[in-house]
Amino acid sequence: MSISKRSYIQCRTEISSRTIFICCIILSLLFFISSAQTCKKYTFPSNQVFHSCRDLPVLQAHLHWSYIPSTRSVHIAYRAAQTPKGWVSWAINPTGAGMIGSQAIVAFSRIDGSMNVYPTPINSYNPSMQPGALTIPVSNISATYGNNQITIFAVLGPLVNGTTFNHVWQEGSTVSNGIPQMHSTSGPNVESLETLDFLS
Repeated sequence: MSISKRSYIQCRTEISSRTIFICCIILSLLFFISSAQTCKKYTFPSNQVFHSCRDLPVLQAHLHWSYIPSTRSVHIAYRAAQTPKGWVSWAINPTGAGMIGSQAIVAFSRIDGSMNVYPTPINSYNPSMQPGALTIPVSNISATYGNNQITIFAVLGPLVNGTTFNHVWQEGSTVSNGIPQMHSTSGPNVESLETLDFLS
């Protein structure tokens, strides 16, 4: 092979590699910008509006809410990044600071693409994750999936023990036979809890 032909092939290879590298950077930046969108700038497709919101510190999650003093109820929308095969949940714990005692709402996509969303009490470190009654009244439960995230909507209340609660959020990568499977027990998955005042 002549030197000129070898140089030409090398030049084309370098250009192709550089083009791929630049495309990867652009895609990464677009993903970062999308992921970094704060809750205050988010617009729900259904044009729902919530009075307050918080970008949660782990699991790429966000909580939106409106507290209604006259009914002592709170309307919530919990959003979290997830694949079509995974699940997410959000809960408040009226009796403790961790997972045990949490009154949860869990959501995931069915095989046909429709959403399955329901309340489930967390009474142990190995909960059934099946539908069950909560100790806090909950209504208007629904969920959507879009843009690689699951959103849970619900109304909780009346809240008889004030407006400050410990809340917990979680996610897992697998659903088997309609039941969410165990989440990771390290890293962000064990850091997803804090105290929240719905009046804030």
